Amino acid sequence: MTLPIASATTRLLGALLLAASCSQAQAAQPASGAGQQEDPSTLILSDTLHYDDIKRQSVFTGNVVLTRGLMKLNADKLEVNEDAQGNQRGVATANKGKMVTLRQERPETFETIEGVGLRAEYDGSKSQFDLIGQAVVTRFICGKPFDVIRGQRVRYNDKTGTYEAEGGPNSSAPGGRVRSLAEPRAKTDAAIAECRAQQGKKPAADAKKAK
Repeated sequence: MTLPIASATTRLLGALLLAASCSQAQAAQPASGAGQQEDPSTLILSDTLHYDDIKRQSVFTGNVVLTRGLMKLNADKLEVNEDAQGNQRGVATANKGKMVTLRQERPETFETIEGVGLRAEYDGSKSQFDLIGQAVVTRFICGKPFDVIRGQRVRYNDKTGTYEAEGGPNSSAPGGRVRSLAEPRAKTDAAIAECRAQQGKKPAADAKKAK
């Protein structure tokens, strides 16, 4: 199944791709140009780090937390490899009984995108990211779930603006199928407008309490 991807999910992909692919490049090269200076910083916390300059490989292990702007990745292991052309390939995995998790916040639209899977892979040459094994991607608006995609593999492609979902024996949907639940655009727009209105009332309410 290939469908146009929602803008919120596209932003999730873009943030994650930059975070995973640029972690060692930012450490090795000074920022140059206005565009690079405006990029958010990437912070990776882990129990251990092994970097091999010859193999162009960075391996982070133990409670790995990658933060870039409003995006956060949690895994037990994150491996980033770079080829001769500078393309990045990243693999994030979780220990048995745990999941790789992604979270991207969009305060301007009161949205949060959350994704989980047993494994996460990124191919920089294709601008492609996969959640594999018990994969679930959910879009929240004001903390309430709206769109949910389930499958064995959920793939995002940043260049084409599409996603693909595949079923299989390790799908998070019943019967090994793909399950996609999407609310009408009018309903999500109304939820965003309602949340914006509620947020706008909060300062006034707080001011009354202060009096």
